[in-house]
Amino acid sequence: MARHRVPPGKAAKQRAGRPASSVLVLIGIFKLFKAALLVGVGIGAFKLLHGDMSATLTHWTTVLRVDPDNRIVHRILVRIFGMSPAHLRELSVGTFVYAGLFSIEGVGLLLQKRWAEYFTIITTGALIPVELFELARHFTVAKLAVFIVNVAIVGYLVKRVRSR
Repeated sequence: MARHRVPPGKAAKQRAGRPASSVLVLIGIFKLFKAALLVGVGIGAFKLLHGDMSATLTHWTTVLRVDPDNRIVHRILVRIFGMSPAHLRELSVGTFVYAGLFSIEGVGLLLQKRWAEYFTIITTGALIPVELFELARHFTVAKLAVFIVNVAIVGYLVKRVRSR
């Protein structure tokens, strides 16, 4: 039985005419949101590296009207003050690298690029074992939520790729 083949140019036009999957758009927006958050964290770490850490953190706790004696905020402040300049530099660079990856995933998914689906499956799926380890090491609801969302993203994209 002969298979009907669609010429490459026509296949691209058919894909372009298709409406975007709303789930794919949501995943793309989610990835871009995570990238924006990481850029903010990277800039914050970079500013802490080149400024007065104590004055900066005091300023932001005042601006955000955060109680520095709050248990969670206190724990975060202790961790930040305990960081060496080298560690802050590594944190800043690492967040920018991850922001770049999330941006590539997000834009590719919004543009409905097949490579972006594969790229997201690989990058997000590769971090699932790390997330499991972190959950087992120290369970929090936030870590569980991130784990569930990432497993759902990978599952959806695998199903989508395999259906073609």
